[in-house]
Amino acid sequence: MQICATIPEARAACRAARANRKGLGLVPTMGALHEGHLSLVRAAKAQCDAVAVSIFVNPTQFGPTEDLSKYPRPFDRDCQLLEKEGIDILFAPPVDEIYPNGQVTWVQIEGLSEKLDGRSRPGHFRGVTTIVSKLFHILEPDAAFFGQKDAAQLAVIRRMVEDLNFPVEIVACPIVRESDGLAMSSRNAYLNREERGRALVLRRSLQEVQQEFQNGERIAAKLIAAAKDVFAREPQVVLDYFEIVDPDTLDPVERISQKTLVTVAANVGSTRLIDNLVLNL
Repeated sequence: MQICATIPEARAACRAARANRKGLGLVPTMGALHEGHLSLVRAAKAQCDAVAVSIFVNPTQFGPTEDLSKYPRPFDRDCQLLEKEGIDILFAPPVDEIYPNGQVTWVQIEGLSEKLDGRSRPGHFRGVTTIVSKLFHILEPDAAFFGQKDAAQLAVIRRMVEDLNFPVEIVACPIVRESDGLAMSSRNAYLNREERGRALVLRRSLQEVQQEFQNGERIAAKLIAAAKDVFAREPQVVLDYFEIVDPDTLDPVERISQKTLVTVAANVGSTRLIDNLVLNL
């Protein structure tokens, strides 16, 4: 595994990998790797001949009251995990390598970046799309692998790739869950024991919607009401949003008649968690 800390190093390593092999896959991360990240790495290895992973805690996607300073950074452990998976290139730049003169140029996906997490976290998706576009320019991957857990992010990045003509295939990989059903997230480490139990309400609310859907319910408002009833039984968890939307536009749907995204965000103590499921007729 070649570890690159600078843009010229990473660019040269990725170009060499592409010259010698058929395709380069990229897994962008902020580190604090868990099995969800590693599932993306394995998917990239299965589809591509060479795999690059980036570790960069991107300050531009954190709001002024969010957890940038305490975000976990177990770099040595992450390196060991990636070495074990057999990746080819690790790009782990410092902040001043990516933003040497601050940041005045942004990639903004209008109409999508303000929905769901973008509504709750103003500027978040602008930071995401800016760093992802930088990684695409620097590393020039043939395919990039993202988790379905960040469904709104997936929609935003797909639209960016379409609009800016990036020659990159965006591959969505399934949500990986803990044994009790909680979606894996680096932020799960913030939860104490009691909060960890309460956090399962996100999964229960989605399961309730799934059950009602399987029973024949197609009216989104009724499905959302059923989910909110589940949250009402866990009052210490603060619901941010529970929405049923088109997976591409993130616009709310009134009646489910095609593939539809059910997405939830909530605060468990001081930790914000998200989860989702896709309904298919």
